[in-house]
Order: sequence, then structure tokens, then C-alpha cells
Amino acid sequence: MNGGHPITTLFLDIGGVLLTNSWDQGTRKRAADKFHLDYGELNERHHLTFDTFEEGKLSLQEYLDRVVFYQDRPFSYDEFISFVYSQSTPFPAMIDLMCGLKDRYHLQIAAVSNEGREFTLYRVEKFGLRSFIDFFISSCFIHIRKPDEDVFRIALDVAQVPADQVVYIDDRAMFVEVAGKMGIEGIVHTDVDTTRKALEDRGLSLAKGS
Repeated sequence: MNGGHPITTLFLDIGGVLLTNSWDQGTRKRAADKFHLDYGELNERHHLTFDTFEEGKLSLQEYLDRVVFYQDRPFSYDEFISFVYSQSTPFPAMIDLMCGLKDRYHLQIAAVSNEGREFTLYRVEKFGLRSFIDFFISSCFIHIRKPDEDVFRIALDVAQVPADQVVYIDDRAMFVEVAGKMGIEGIVHTDVDTTRKALEDRGLSLAKGS
């Protein structure tokens, strides 16, 4: 618990909380299968350069030139990226919960995420995230990635709130632990019902269907 301080702000991860992940292991495997790529080689090249992409230091095309298009392929960049984008889907119940809580408690909501620029911009627009998220602390914009503590310091500075007024929701336990050491209460997200209950325990309740 937060010692009685009111929660004024939510920090939310995007992939794994509001939407599926944009380019995780499952998506890479599906892409490898569809386009007949060597998954092991794709994955190795991915791990060697993905952090640089997520920090906004490579464009998506530059990243894919290193990981996929370092040799001639029988498919185009546009075909490949269209498939990858199509793998993103929303978690409507979580989005509805966040929208409902924002409206009821007049919360400030920030996305605090690791994601490349093109994925971020596409997903924000495609799924209307600006309709309830006030600002985006994405690794591609600030050029550092979670679990670097500076990500959370920047989020607090932009939000202009003390740490004890924030709840942070992420599906990665390590990131929640890092934020916790800075005084930010966290919830390790597994599903909407457990997250709903955890928020209720912190004074943010919303009836189902509201």
C-alpha cells in the first residue's frame, strides 16, 4: 500500500498490458514461418541489434536490413512489415478498465515502454492510445530502455508527481521491481481481473461493465 497517499497517476507498459507485444519471440517465429526464414539466424541477428532499434538509434528499415534484408529476399520490405504490424492486437478489457478509471478518478496516464519508433507510432494511431494516454515515455523517444532507472525518473519529471502517487503496471516483474526501488508502487500484470483487484486494493475501483 502507498501509506494513504492518493493515486493520481498510472504508468502503463503497452506491450503485454494494453496490446500484444509488437515484435516478440512468438511474432518473430510466425514471421520466420510465413516468409521461410531461418528462425535461429533471425533471432541471433535480432538480439545483436534490437536494443539499438528500441533506443531510437536505428530506423525500422535499418533494423530489418540487418536482421532480414541483409541478402536478397523473394518478398518486399512492405510485405514483411505489413505482416508484422498485423500481429498487433488490443486487449479491450484492459483498455476499457484504464479509460474507466481515468474518467472516474481524473487520473493522469503515461505509457512507459520499450519500443521502436515505427512500432510506437503505428500502434498509438491504430489503437487510439492518445484517447486516454496523456504522454508517452518510450525508449525510442528518450534513447534509454527499461530497466534503466532514468526511464522512471524522466516519467516522474514529465508527470510532475511524487513517486508515492503513482502505480506502475507492467507484465515484466523485473521492471516493476526497479520502479519499486524508486518508491513507485507496481503491479505485475498477468490478466485484467487480477490487475483490477490490485488496483481496487489501492483505492481505484471500477465495477465491471462500467
